[in-house]
Amino acid sequence: MIEVLKQPWPWYVSGLAISAIMLVLIFFGKSFGFSSNLRTICSMMGAGKRVRFFDFDWKAQRWNLMFLVGAVAGGFISSHWLGSGAPLTLSEATVNDLGKLGIAFDGQTVPLQLFNWEYVFTLKGLFIFLGGGFLVGFGTRYAGGCTSGHAISGLSNLQLPSLIAVIGFFIGGLVMTHLIFPLLFT
Repeated sequence: MIEVLKQPWPWYVSGLAISAIMLVLIFFGKSFGFSSNLRTICSMMGAGKRVRFFDFDWKAQRWNLMFLVGAVAGGFISSHWLGSGAPLTLSEATVNDLGKLGIAFDGQTVPLQLFNWEYVFTLKGLFIFLGGGFLVGFGTRYAGGCTSGHAISGLSNLQLPSLIAVIGFFIGGLVMTHLIFPLLFT
């Protein structure tokens, strides 16, 4: 069984799993969203005493916190004990595109050239990580949820604001990939 878990699974397995989870959530009247866990954690820590946004019954969101814990635990287990050890394979076109940006592909999920402590403490790295983190956090709150909340939960509930948000996410991704990313790394 462990050997089956170590192999890459076809895309449709995760699609079916996500569909099953969404059906269960819809049945119980819940909506999925990962970023809402940060609000829940802040509320648990007492932030609701000072900021109205965090003043809500966080206990009603315990199920979502369990999802967060499960996602972190699952990622840890899969990366430490279920990985095949084989380097990541990317298409030649992607490797060439990364090379044009000055990013060497090293077979890892994330390029160690960028995701290391030395790079974080450079001016450029600090700008990218802090600026990117701020923009993701601001965008998540401004859009009323994250990509998983809108794209998975909102679209499965046929919510028009989620469709608009997902279109915005894709446009932002295209702008970042083709316009901003080359400016930052070339």
